[in-house]
Amino acid sequence: MHTRLRSTLMAAVALFAFGAPAMANTLTQNVSWTIDRPGTTTKYRIVAYGDSIYAGYNGSVTSAAKYSAPTVDAEYLSAQWNADIESVRRTKSGAIASDVYENKIVAERSYMQASNTRVVTFEMCGNDGLQARSSFKSQSGTCNDAVLTAAENSCRTYVAAAMDYINANAYAGVKVKVISNLHYPGYTADNTQSSCKDPNTGATVNMQQKFLPSLARINHMMCDLARQKGFKCADNFAQYMGADYDSNGDGVVDAEALRYVDGESQASYVNRIVNTLRPTIRDANAKFVSAGSSYDYIQSDDTHPTYNGSTVSAGLFGGTTGSGAPRYTSFSGGKNPIWNQFGHERMGWAVSVYNTPTP
Repeated sequence: MHTRLRSTLMAAVALFAFGAPAMANTLTQNVSWTIDRPGTTTKYRIVAYGDSIYAGYNGSVTSAAKYSAPTVDAEYLSAQWNADIESVRRTKSGAIASDVYENKIVAERSYMQASNTRVVTFEMCGNDGLQARSSFKSQSGTCNDAVLTAAENSCRTYVAAAMDYINANAYAGVKVKVISNLHYPGYTADNTQSSCKDPNTGATVNMQQKFLPSLARINHMMCDLARQKGFKCADNFAQYMGADYDSNGDGVVDAEALRYVDGESQASYVNRIVNTLRPTIRDANAKFVSAGSSYDYIQSDDTHPTYNGSTVSAGLFGGTTGSGAPRYTSFSGGKNPIWNQFGHERMGWAVSVYNTPTP
């Protein structure tokens, strides 16, 4: 590698890892991968907009997971529709909600306007929350919740704008529109006291206790706006943070009990997450699929979902456009054999449950 190229790459790595300004530490990661199903030439498209989650970020500035959640869904669609499915991921790792909206959804609307587009999905707000959490953790003196409130308000503004824009601009033949809500990365790590002190009690606060209600309000907002605006909501918080068995004996599988219920009030949802079902919430580093078996849904950075398979170019040197045969060609009960073993597989399946029977 030439000295100039090496220096440029190292500077970009440092900027992405340590840059302070919100817009300075982003990394565009676009991928187009087609599930090439044998025996058919008909091709439909799923378009996914978002940040590092849909990007399949894996710690690299030059590559990403081939099978991030949107491409996992493309594989389900390919089997269901007996067609080739192009998974178009237009993403920017590190982007806050306004950036995803303005520079991906709006600026790159042409991808969802293509006449073969049948699914449009997006996710955002994770970086708004992470930046607010980091800001709160750095506080000393009296705690100021304004950073959390600002993140919630920004998320609400741009989620609503994104849904309205997609409704107005996506190809008329789109069958499904899905938003994916937020899991809680670092749930266990946040179970510690703050450096700042509560203005009312004068005591430090438990940061998990502080951040969970804010995340719950964001997730309720996402799913409730989806209900109002013709979208479906893939509830990743429930899929990641609850076990796949009934751990508290209430007669409902934990992951199902944590899910947003269409039409429920914010107060009801937040109380259910923060209080009633709080004992069933577990860090997604140990996603229990049964009482005696768990899988790690989160990479070593304690933020991004784990994934199956290889990587593709996505980042500083451009993105991959390619195709390949499906890993699986049929799905028992609508699930592939590893649907619950990796974070991206679980997220892709959560989106896939809303797929229509025909294109």
